[in-house]
Amino acid sequence: FGGINLEDISAPRCFEIEGKLRQRLDIPVFHDDQHGTAVVVLAALVNAARLLDRELPTLRVVVQGIGAAGVAIVNLLHAAGVKDIVPVDIDGILEPKRGGMDPIRRRTAKQSNPRGITGGAAEALDGADVFIGVSGPDTLPLELVQTMSEDRMVFALANPTPEIMPDVAGPHVRVMATGRSDFPNQINNVLCFPGLFRGMLDAAATKVTDEMKIAAAEAIAGVVGDALAADYIIPSPFDRSVAPAVADAVAMMAREQGHVRPGSRGSLERETEAQAHEAARRAVQRAVARRFDAEA
Repeated sequence: FGGINLEDISAPRCFEIEGKLRQRLDIPVFHDDQHGTAVVVLAALVNAARLLDRELPTLRVVVQGIGAAGVAIVNLLHAAGVKDIVPVDIDGILEPKRGGMDPIRRRTAKQSNPRGITGGAAEALDGADVFIGVSGPDTLPLELVQTMSEDRMVFALANPTPEIMPDVAGPHVRVMATGRSDFPNQINNVLCFPGLFRGMLDAAATKVTDEMKIAAAEAIAGVVGDALAADYIIPSPFDRSVAPAVADAVAMMAREQGHVRPGSRGSLERETEAQAHEAARRAVQRAVARRFDAEA
């Protein structure tokens, strides 16, 4: 096999299963419910930030729902440079001093919430720029949306009923996204995994890394291009240019990182490229040496 795509495994079992498989296998193991969702969320956030002329490190982000997708979103946004992420679950904000948390939540708490906020969703959302919901239906009151910053962005991804409906939140936010196909800006992990796996298989990748996932997100975001608008921050799942763009970006990153099987096409291409660079470097050195000899 060239890779394993895990699907529909709930937390916390998904973390344990994925972790054990990655330890034992030299092929990519990818839990789509976690990482596919996180990649497409990052792609949407990259474009939403670009639309509003914001940089990722300046954003204050709240992630509501710390299950499989929520944990992966926190991890990938952190890897992509988002510094201020506040995770919230049914018991409130995750922070290291909060008791009763499982190991995954404790680890998530340690790498997030840099301002040490305590409380619940109300405290987390006060002044926040971005709400990312992977929780449950009708769990985001409009009153809390209105306490967010002027550049408020709401990604309400619970299905089939989002945390807040677009017709309720839409007039009060700069960017609105859901997981549904009947509203603009559908965040759907189908935008990620076909191209990502094509790229990993083409490169004969031995693992999937955060850098590959970030490359996939940037490729998805790039498909939108100059058509970027508040109601078009993410391409359609039916856009046929998405998968090839993602595949190329992921394969290139796998080769750059050297996470390809020895003797594979990906490995050979990387070695050939390195040899070409070395040959060019030596040719330049010889040309410079000849010039100095001639001038002497």
